[in-house]
Amino acid sequence: MTDISPRTDLFSPTALGALQLANRIVMAPVTRSRYGEDGVPHDLHATYYAQRASAGLIVAEATNISPQGRGYAATPGIWSEAQVAGWKQVTDAVHAAGGKIVSQLWHVGRFSNVALQPNGQAPVAPSAIQAEGDTYTTDGFVPVSMPRALDTDEMPGIVAQFALAARNAQRAGFDGVEVHAANSYLLDQFLRDSTNHRTDRYGGSIENRARLTLEVTQAVVDIWGSDRVGIRLSPVTPDAGNTPPDSTVMATYGHLIQQLNRFNLAYLHFVEGATATSRSVPDGVDLDALRAQFNGPFIGNNNYNLDLAIARRAEGRIDAVAFGRLFIANPDLVERLQRGMPLAVAPRASYYGGGAAGYTDWPPASP
Repeated sequence: MTDISPRTDLFSPTALGALQLANRIVMAPVTRSRYGEDGVPHDLHATYYAQRASAGLIVAEATNISPQGRGYAATPGIWSEAQVAGWKQVTDAVHAAGGKIVSQLWHVGRFSNVALQPNGQAPVAPSAIQAEGDTYTTDGFVPVSMPRALDTDEMPGIVAQFALAARNAQRAGFDGVEVHAANSYLLDQFLRDSTNHRTDRYGGSIENRARLTLEVTQAVVDIWGSDRVGIRLSPVTPDAGNTPPDSTVMATYGHLIQQLNRFNLAYLHFVEGATATSRSVPDGVDLDALRAQFNGPFIGNNNYNLDLAIARRAEGRIDAVAFGRLFIANPDLVERLQRGMPLAVAPRASYYGGGAAGYTDWPPASP
């Protein structure tokens, strides 16, 4: 075993806004589908996150901000009192283990099914354009439903859903929140002209398509303060829904990032390529050029290994690196990476659903 620390500062303390981190290794939000239909975390989830508290920062799995925001069964929420109390168990356990944890605030938009929506209503979206693919319900996988376009006068209600979730995250003891504007979910659907065909003040121009994301960010910053709020973007990932990218990725996300700079956010969490599949990008897209427009700390995400993380950190292209799947089977991932220890590999069958097996029964590495 070899101590990697002399080669990099990834294992040294740092700060993302007001978040004081023990190292620059971030646990990415990883959906594990181990919740009841009430979306309430309990002691199993507290154990899982506490086991991984040696990460400099944990971004908890994407968490539904409202019943309308749900797109998958067996995922957590943060709109009800019971959910807040459940998350308080989780944050207390992480803090007792010396960790930091933020809540990722999630509204799926069009990627849902009527079976998951209140009163069997259609999912909501910028425009009535159906996504591709299936989503998971209590009856198994089913095709996503045709969404309905949100009315202009419904937009303050969407912002209010994010604001309620942000306040609840405070009450639940989180150290901050991350606005989920990535992975072709609701805010990303508004950003992309492939999914946003609106003609009101939330559609058409780049400025209009960025409006909802900026309104949501402002509302969350008003609650938390800018130095405890991050945002996640994924300019080219097609999933969820096999969603085409915006026709002018560089201009659209460049405008958004420049506007986000006025908030002095804690960090920008960036999916570099297609989520969990490839780091390749379409012709004419330069994600590092977009990254360079952001004035604050930058978390690189997507198919990183330690060598890539060290190299991109040495080049000044990342301030921290997020690992997702590697944390599933390696609760002590930071130590394993730092000491050059072998990494366990989780079988895909353990990713989603079930109980403790494949979730909290991964042992730390032998000394």
